[in-house]
Amino acid sequence: MNDKSGRAMSGESILLNEQTLERELEIAIEQENYAEAARIRDRIRVLHEDSEASVLAANARFYNAFKIGDLASMQNLWAKGDDVCCVHPGASGISSYDLVMRSWEYVWVDYEFPLEIELRDVQAHVKGDIGYVTCVEMLKAKGRSWGRQFATNVFERVDGQWLICVHHASPVDL
Repeated sequence: MNDKSGRAMSGESILLNEQTLERELEIAIEQENYAEAARIRDRIRVLHEDSEASVLAANARFYNAFKIGDLASMQNLWAKGDDVCCVHPGASGISSYDLVMRSWEYVWVDYEFPLEIELRDVQAHVKGDIGYVTCVEMLKAKGRSWGRQFATNVFERVDGQWLICVHHASPVDL
């Protein structure tokens, strides 16, 4: 997805655009400006129909929850079931929704929030109801140096919403 100048939009900017449109829609409805509400609704629909943009926005939501240590948001972003999987850097795979959520609790015990997370080389790919994002995570916690991981985040479209079903991060040398 491109912005008005033709540049590719990041997952973060797509997410901000989506949030802005949703606020504008609420205002238009409150003001009973239904023509404007319909126009905004259509813009939101186009944004959601752009699968790559939707996957990038879901990826941005994942990293936002990670940045601030928001377990409730993280829980809402993951697909439910025994087939989800998470591989934290330097650890073996963890399967099942409950164990993956518990793993995030353990990971966050070591951090003081908010974290600094910068994503580089972000690429999204979508095939039907499965999408994935590859990126390099640059992560810094208070009092620590930057760590760098190569990450793959796999998303599945469930009832029209992109939910993460696999997160795999492996450390790479700086």
